[in-house]
Amino acid sequence: MTRLLAALLPAFMLAGCFTQPPAPSVDRAPTAQSKGPVASAANGAARSGHYTVRKGDTLYRIAMEHGQDYRDIAGWNNITNPDSIKEGQVLRVAPPAAEPANGTVVSKPIATGSVVEARPLDKSPAPASSPAPAASDGVKREPKVNKEPYSAEGYARLNGTGEAASRPAEPKPEPKPGPRPEVAPVSMGADDIAWAWPSAGKVLAAYSENTNKGLDLGGKSGDPVFAAGDGRVVYAGSGLRGYGQLVIVKHNNSFLSAYAHNQKILVKEKQEVTRGQKIAEMGDTDSDKVKLHFEIRRQGKPIDPLIYLPKR
Repeated sequence: MTRLLAALLPAFMLAGCFTQPPAPSVDRAPTAQSKGPVASAANGAARSGHYTVRKGDTLYRIAMEHGQDYRDIAGWNNITNPDSIKEGQVLRVAPPAAEPANGTVVSKPIATGSVVEARPLDKSPAPASSPAPAASDGVKREPKVNKEPYSAEGYARLNGTGEAASRPAEPKPEPKPGPRPEVAPVSMGADDIAWAWPSAGKVLAAYSENTNKGLDLGGKSGDPVFAAGDGRVVYAGSGLRGYGQLVIVKHNNSFLSAYAHNQKILVKEKQEVTRGQKIAEMGDTDSDKVKLHFEIRRQGKPIDPLIYLPKR
């Protein structure tokens, strides 16, 4: 019996070693916080005043959709060939001065005024004849004002001597109202433009935010196309698909106007034009019929031209 127990005892002890509970495991998977720098880096290119080139984009279309001259965008991005932009390229589409440096706001300290002297309320003011104390701390403490009840003697002492000085001055008569000055007329704001119709043709299609970014005006081939406002020609050509022979006029920092499907362009880029000036002849380039497609864009965004054009 003793031999049997001696043989089984090591087996029981070895089994006890295998029945102990396993040690707790630690999850070392990366947390969401560790992914932060990657996400912020991915969003860095989509900052204000910049545009990421997409497939099918041209520099001319990008310029029109941001209300800029394509030559300006080329200059801001050191582009020598307007046809050399690539998909995924990030372009500056706003003037450098239009953005704060590094996207930060510079704060300036508020200028402090003169130092205010602190004095106990129960301390009576020093007499006017007392000499001014030495200002060792650089704080100005003079002159001080004495307060005393009103009397004729006090009035005479402060304003002069004699009987005449003791009498209060007679009120001056109020001046008679004269003719009102003429008010100058209020000048037009920087964004205000005197618009005119670019064609005498009737409206074939009205503005639609989803299907038509401007007005379609009818007419015959060769009918005149006029500048709708004073400005400078920033584009004249056929580099924008769907617009045919196109003229774009920049009126100011906010507004562009576009004139599409012409059969002949009569102006050149960088040329100054005036409202009502003939700039093209109506045609059907890149269109199924003879018509003028006319757009007004503010900050590059198309707006219904009927908001600005005078009523017929």
